[in-house]
Amino acid sequence: MTTNVILLGPPGAGKGTQAKTLAERTSLSHVASGDLFRAALREGTELGMLAKSYMDRGELVPDEVVINMILERIQAPDCLAGVIFDGFPRTREQAVALGESLAAHDGKIDAVLYLSVPNEVLLRRIAGRQTCKTCGATYNIYYFPSHRPGICDACGGKLYQRSDDSMETAQHRLDVYFEQTMPLIEYYQRQGILHEIDGQREITWVNEEMLKALSQYLVTSPQPEE
Repeated sequence: MTTNVILLGPPGAGKGTQAKTLAERTSLSHVASGDLFRAALREGTELGMLAKSYMDRGELVPDEVVINMILERIQAPDCLAGVIFDGFPRTREQAVALGESLAAHDGKIDAVLYLSVPNEVLLRRIAGRQTCKTCGATYNIYYFPSHRPGICDACGGKLYQRSDDSMETAQHRLDVYFEQTMPLIEYYQRQGILHEIDGQREITWVNEEMLKALSQYLVTSPQPEE
């Protein structure tokens, strides 16, 4: 049985972390649209070069090209049991197009997991991020700061903040996300397949709630005994 899941969540909701853990605990493959683009461009595939032609002209890559890239990816052997879609669809129009494309291949979206996090928490998660220039360790000045300000606990390296992680930039990213995504959330809600999960809880709790929501579809991997 093939299971297709969409993971939705605004910037700062922890979507990447949850997608990785969910993939590890199930038979599903994590398919991130951003990774697909980078791989297709790096490998110079036909679809990758087509996408590049739009990007070079400063144009948005058409939904049809993105969906064909995704459909090509999910035909791979590691996706036979199903996939976790991460980063796509982003709009209602993309969701409709994806659903129609999957239906043409006898597939469908079984469930949509939406990580819901209050705006003020998202802002602190994004604008508070710091990364070590030496070892890449990550911190947050609001939630898990380093013991010495600006210094990495792991290696003593200098911590820095990305230029696009300011409060103003973070708020703009969130505004754009919710403007695009609210119609998408409502679309899946009307289909009865949207599961809203409190994304501000602990990582392990969130992951368990995701697994509960998908329990009717999945065979989970056994966890090692402690």
